[in-house]
Amino acid sequence: MRTLVLNAGYEPLAVVSFRRALVLVMNDKATIIERVEESPVLAAGGSFDRPAVIILTRYVHLPSPGRVPVTRRGVLRRDAFHCAYCGGHAATIDHVHPRSRGGADSWENLVACCQRCNNVKGDRTPQEMSWRLRFTPRPPHGPSWAIRGADRTDPRWEPYLALAA
Repeated sequence: MRTLVLNAGYEPLAVVSFRRALVLVMNDKATIIERVEESPVLAAGGSFDRPAVIILTRYVHLPSPGRVPVTRRGVLRRDAFHCAYCGGHAATIDHVHPRSRGGADSWENLVACCQRCNNVKGDRTPQEMSWRLRFTPRPPHGPSWAIRGADRTDPRWEPYLALAA
């Protein structure tokens, strides 16, 4: 179970484990604003609400958001695990312009790719293969990309993530 952490101004900050969220609440650093009613946390000292969304009691200043770092998992998630060439299930990533020819590790040059297409393409460009990309690769955007750990969202988080959009 994960918990969404909001800054004192209701901006989403991060997603943490419910245990970390409970520690923040018990140390009066946060307040529970959404709870999971059906499964309280049982302890020797009693029962506690399981937090789904918490808000910090003090505002935390963060540096301005920069670009989302490029990761294999992020590329697969951005492309919904669909191959950029054939549309099948993707389990690998591919450099559109091959690294052996100076292609960068960037959101604009990386796409999700199935094993078959990746092996057939090798170190060639899609133009050399007479292949077309099914979409133009772009950096991801939206609140779930700006918040660390928000790739698996809880329905209770939607109103708070919508505020960040």
